[in-house]
Amino acid sequence: MAFVGPRPERPAFVEELGRIIPRYHDRTCVKPGITGWAQVNYPYGASVEDARMKLAYDLYYVRRRSLFLDLLILVATIRVVLLQEGAR
Repeated sequence: MAFVGPRPERPAFVEELGRIIPRYHDRTCVKPGITGWAQVNYPYGASVEDARMKLAYDLYYVRRRSLFLDLLILVATIRVVLLQEGAR
């Protein structure tokens, strides 16, 4: 597991979401992370529509991952956790 990357999901969720959301499994081509682009940009949600939105953020990260983006996510995570700003 990495510090930054798409958050891992429970295997049962991955199986179900992979069946109903196209390209859902594309998020697994990078190591999962403790924090990610979706976590700092989208609030907690458990619906299929929430999963679709988080997938869009995860795929953005997969396509554009870089040291700069990782640093940006880490700074944003600190803001969300410590300062309670942004998505939760």
